[in-house]
Parts: sequence; structure tokens; C-alpha cells
Amino acid sequence: MDDSNAIAPEQLVQRHALSGRSLLAVLHAIQDELGFVPPATVAPLARAMNLSRAEVHGVLTYYHHFRTRAAAPVTVQLCRAEACRSMGTEALAQHIEARTGCRFDAEPRHGEHAVVELESVYCLGQCALSPALTINGTLHAKLTPSKFDALLATEVKRVEETA
Repeated sequence: MDDSNAIAPEQLVQRHALSGRSLLAVLHAIQDELGFVPPATVAPLARAMNLSRAEVHGVLTYYHHFRTRAAAPVTVQLCRAEACRSMGTEALAQHIEARTGCRFDAEPRHGEHAVVELESVYCLGQCALSPALTINGTLHAKLTPSKFDALLATEVKRVEETA
């Protein structure tokens, strides 16, 4: 959901940068409201929290859970840490890219609105059940190409029905 134009960055910051709240808590609150943290909130947030813009930007870009743009309707996060790698996640990644026509961690081209977005993550806590991934935040483990295909088809159909 892209409400970034409907709410001024200063209003977002005033609403969420309450006394005693940490930068991480404020970033999470903004992302919970909009689905991402608009880059335009960095400067007002830095002013409100008495931080540099570089500090706010650094935190925003360091943690993979924060987004600076709206997510695609179907977001796949594949674990690419060592345990999952040892259980075939790289072969699964190749299958996922071929199946979706998308590339992992690729920025969408200007003006492009993809249905599926692929992101690498580096541990979902399912090492004993690898390879693991999430689709729109729902965890799936012991993935195979055919299991992924079924999960993806179900999620794409759900998105199409709600559109």
C-alpha cells in the first residue's frame, strides 16, 4: 500500500517519534502504518530525534526488515544462510527466479510494478528444516521446487482475487 503521498513526512514523524521511543521503534511504527518507510521521513526523523540524517539512513538501510518503497503484492524472502545453502537453497533460488521471471534483490525498474518480489535473507531460524522461505511473511520450510510452485500459485491467486 503506497500512502506515502497522502501523509506528510513531518506528520508521520510527529505521530510516531514520541518521547522515550527508540529510532528502531519509530521506524517499525511508520512501516507498520504504511508498509514501508518513505525516504522523505529521514530528515524530519533525524531532527525530531536529534540524530544525523546519516544515522537514521544507516539504521533504515542496515536492517533488512525495513523497506524504503512499497512491497510487491507477493514478496518471497529466501534464506541464503549456510544451513539452507547446504540443503540446496541456491538450486531452489535458480528455480524460483526461472519460475517468477524475477531476480533476487533486484530493484524494480523505474515505473515497474511487479506482482512478485524476491529478497534474500540470512536466517529465518529454521536451520533444521532448511531450505526455508517466507511468502508475504508466512514461513515455509523443507522447500522443494514443486512445493514452492504450489505455494506461489496459491498466493498469486489470492492476490488476484483481492485486487
